[in-house]
Amino acid sequence: MKVLIIGAGAVGSSIARELAAHDHEVIVVERRHDTAARLSSRTGHCEVGDASEPAVLRRAGAQGADVLVAATGDDRVNLVVSLLGRSEFGVGRTVARVNNPLNRWLFDESWGVDVAVSTPDIMTALVEEAVETGDLVRLMGIGSGAAALTAFTVPRDHWSLGRRIGSISWPDESPLVAILRDGRPRTADADEVLAAGDEVFFLAADEAAVQLRALLVPGSREAEASRGAETDQASQSPSA
Repeated sequence: MKVLIIGAGAVGSSIARELAAHDHEVIVVERRHDTAARLSSRTGHCEVGDASEPAVLRRAGAQGADVLVAATGDDRVNLVVSLLGRSEFGVGRTVARVNNPLNRWLFDESWGVDVAVSTPDIMTALVEEAVETGDLVRLMGIGSGAAALTAFTVPRDHWSLGRRIGSISWPDESPLVAILRDGRPRTADADEVLAAGDEVFFLAADEAAVQLRALLVPGSREAEASRGAETDQASQSPSA
């Protein structure tokens, strides 16, 4: 696989070394000559220049790249490079680093971004995953960010214990895709019975995630809102 990485800072250089160690063809574009020289000795080719200029991307071989990783510390550069990679050079997949979480909404398909990676979001998810049993945790946005890989760890006193996956009415657009039990992945078959400590993973649209939390977390605001809506609907129904 040919990977074009923009930015040879701590993030970009780390990605480049890992991919090169796995025998991928790695090309890095970096503006600073000294940084580019240091990285070239470890990963191979490093093009010096401003990646927001199409000519520089062309010299680096963007037209033949399978993946473009925009890993600079400047969100504007990462957006421009992603858009150029997709629209000008037909790169198959783009991954962009989000430095400022307030800019997260910009990193979507309209800017040519397939996957947006925000370090604060990842760290928050890891912290929540470590301490939150019985809550729904958003792990990673998928595609334009309208869906996400979401996890739930089943508590010991949860209502779903002992129930088959296929017997539960999961919200639409939130398929249960896998189970992690005792550190080992399991297929989410309809006949699989949920057990305490299971980590269940969903691929959920944003709207469905709200319904999913209402279903799985009985004391959540979403669950209370859902019960309130049901009560209102019942009170408005004509009596027999």
